[in-house]
Amino acid sequence: MSLFERYLTLWVALCIVAGIGLGHFFPATFEVVGATEVAKVNLPVAVLIWLMIIPMLVKIDFAALSRVKEHWRGIGVTLFVNWAVKPFSMAFLGWLFVGWLFRPYLPAGQIDSYVAGLILLAAAPCTAMVFVWSNLSDGEPHFTLSQVALNDLIMVFAFAPIVGLLLGLSAISVPWETLLLSVVLYIVVPVLVAQIVRRSVLTAGGGDALKRLLSALQPVSLVALLATLVLLFGFQGEQILDQPLIIAMLAVPILIQVYFNAGLAYLLNRATGEAHCVAAPSALIGASNFFELAVAAAISLFGFNSGAALATVVGVLIEVPVMLSVVKIVNASRSWYEAGARQRIAGARTGQLP
Repeated sequence: MSLFERYLTLWVALCIVAGIGLGHFFPATFEVVGATEVAKVNLPVAVLIWLMIIPMLVKIDFAALSRVKEHWRGIGVTLFVNWAVKPFSMAFLGWLFVGWLFRPYLPAGQIDSYVAGLILLAAAPCTAMVFVWSNLSDGEPHFTLSQVALNDLIMVFAFAPIVGLLLGLSAISVPWETLLLSVVLYIVVPVLVAQIVRRSVLTAGGGDALKRLLSALQPVSLVALLATLVLLFGFQGEQILDQPLIIAMLAVPILIQVYFNAGLAYLLNRATGEAHCVAAPSALIGASNFFELAVAAAISLFGFNSGAALATVVGVLIEVPVMLSVVKIVNASRSWYEAGARQRIAGARTGQLP
């Protein structure tokens, strides 16, 4: 990780402070920015979101899907956790904590919106920082690449239906036109643009040229993320200052779902006999969220001032330190994990279960 990436949580915190301060002293400016929209899509934020997402998607080689069969058990576990467990577990945790336990301490008019933001956060698996987490845990790079490529492909078709289903179950009105527009704008278009750029650069200059481009684009992606946070907190600042515990309360279900899904994926890989170099990134992919997409969708669906936008931003705030702690856990438990594999091999030889 670069120095900038390593201290991403610090920069996020500084942008939160800057956004709250600017929103307090220059409210008219933020009102103008918030009103610059077409079909409920805020244009300045749309540009920033594309600058966030496209550099990350340029890394993805969809040809890696041909390698899926090499690690089919790890792929199966991660798909199960990402698409059959995580969105639904987050919907339950959101209802449990935000909708019930913390309800008396939260603004009544934002309860449903907070739950919606949590669902959006969990409905799409991470596509970018996963490569960093995988590298830090000595993950199998081909598995990581093929899993991310497959998740991106599934996201194009599954994100809107899953979000619509869970928002419906949470008794939240689903603006389907805006949701589908968000999928097109923040998944389909960036994927197409990123792949066109990737192929053009590889054709013109090969792998070295692509590495140089990715190195140049990485700071652009992070700066766009931080600029988006300044705008978000410029609109959310007064609400946060009035109730500073909101962020802490929203962080609770996010933290629980990260550790629960990481642990579930890790244990399922161990039970199926997958190697640690696959289980580690599988757990990390299963736990992390595509918060860039969540932020964009929350703004499009519910607006700048919504609880949904704030809930997704809380995911950004805690993503880096929490995922680094998961990396530490899977690295520290490697000997325990591999001991289980040795027992399984010994059991298979003797015809006994481990």
